[in-house]
Amino acid sequence: MVGKDDRRPYVVFGYGSLIFKPPPHVIVQTPGFLKGYVRRFAQKSHDHRGTPEKPGRVVTLVHKEDWDQFSGSDPFPDDDVVWGIAYTIDPEHEAEVRDYLDYREKDGYTLEEIDVWNLADGKEQIVIPGAFCYVGRNDNPSFIGSEPLDLLAEHIWKSVGPSGRNKDYLYKLTESVRELAPASYDSHLFALEARCRKLDEERGDYVPPDEQTNLGVEKA
Repeated sequence: MVGKDDRRPYVVFGYGSLIFKPPPHVIVQTPGFLKGYVRRFAQKSHDHRGTPEKPGRVVTLVHKEDWDQFSGSDPFPDDDVVWGIAYTIDPEHEAEVRDYLDYREKDGYTLEEIDVWNLADGKEQIVIPGAFCYVGRNDNPSFIGSEPLDLLAEHIWKSVGPSGRNKDYLYKLTESVRELAPASYDSHLFALEARCRKLDEERGDYVPPDEQTNLGVEKA
């Protein structure tokens, strides 16, 4: 029989808002990356960064080969690495954190197991095998797929939900990814950030009156 202390640790990999808003009861944080995936703003957000009537956009994780098949012409075709953080959860609170994350990621995400990599002595190696990760598959109702960057940036810039402005989610995520490691980078995120910052300069830090009531306390 496997004893309580011999159980496999519950480790969850964050690549979106979990990077800048970790789950509770974390005992170890391990920066790392996934291989063979892309992170894209390809998921509708009806409950955090948008509303059911005007959904925002949040990132999801997609297998690189799948994205290449249905994305059309991606401006960053060589992307195949996604940086994030693997969180090891206190075993005493595993059930609580699982329930918390299942609810937080309820809008179209599916739980998968994925190996987390990092660099050791200049070589890539798996640092955490089989971490859990919430992935928005392309067959879920909230998956929106590929959108032209300029139109996507405009949509993110205008969208607001109960957790706040969609562009603030983008800004926090890009800042957090930059801070993960010297090698951490994401062409898609950084290009969207540049476009939204340009809209800030051109139009000011403005929220349309009919969207202001959607602003609330940040949740994700």
